[in-house]
Amino acid sequence: MPGYEVIQSRLRCVLPFEAAPAEVRLLRRATVTQLGRWGMPVAADEVELLVTELATNVVKHVGEGASATLILEWRGERLRVEVHDRSQTVPSLDAAGDNEECGRGLHLLTALAADWGTVLTAAGKAVWCEISTSEGRACRRLERAAEALEGYQGAGRDPDLWGPGRKSALAESAVELIADLLHWTAARGHDPDDILDQAQMHFEAETEAA
Repeated sequence: MPGYEVIQSRLRCVLPFEAAPAEVRLLRRATVTQLGRWGMPVAADEVELLVTELATNVVKHVGEGASATLILEWRGERLRVEVHDRSQTVPSLDAAGDNEECGRGLHLLTALAADWGTVLTAAGKAVWCEISTSEGRACRRLERAAEALEGYQGAGRDPDLWGPGRKSALAESAVELIADLLHWTAARGHDPDDILDQAQMHFEAETEAA
């Protein structure tokens, strides 16, 4: 798996991979890492299971060594998971009826995902599913915060910072961002302490409501 690209403005992660059991394991770990970076309010084990199923289907039904791509995209109150490959054979629940393994995989998508489907593309097909995230204002706040921190001072773009190093860099960026906002409010005649108190009140009220 050569790596992945994160497009900050859409909270979108693109992970090209080759269809092979070892690659599926790496893809699963990369997915959990990405969800952690975004602060994604979903059950990571469910997403991990769905990614495993979609990627494994490429290995089984397109062929080992086939080129494919996983796309994760946070769309407000849903996480969309897509796997693109170069086959135009579209899976369906009806066609899977006589195939125990394939049928079990599709029924897993139906059970865990809020919605799923397939679409033909110029290069082949995409199988996608969507997972519900936490609803309401807290989810939208997490999405905005993740987007801001990914691009702030380049913390989300440094290829040398993955895993714990990236987590630390994003935490430092959060501190710097808050400090910059306090400077901004003071320069416009506001009391930074009042701004912090109001933000804390909003945070506590929303946390209690959740």
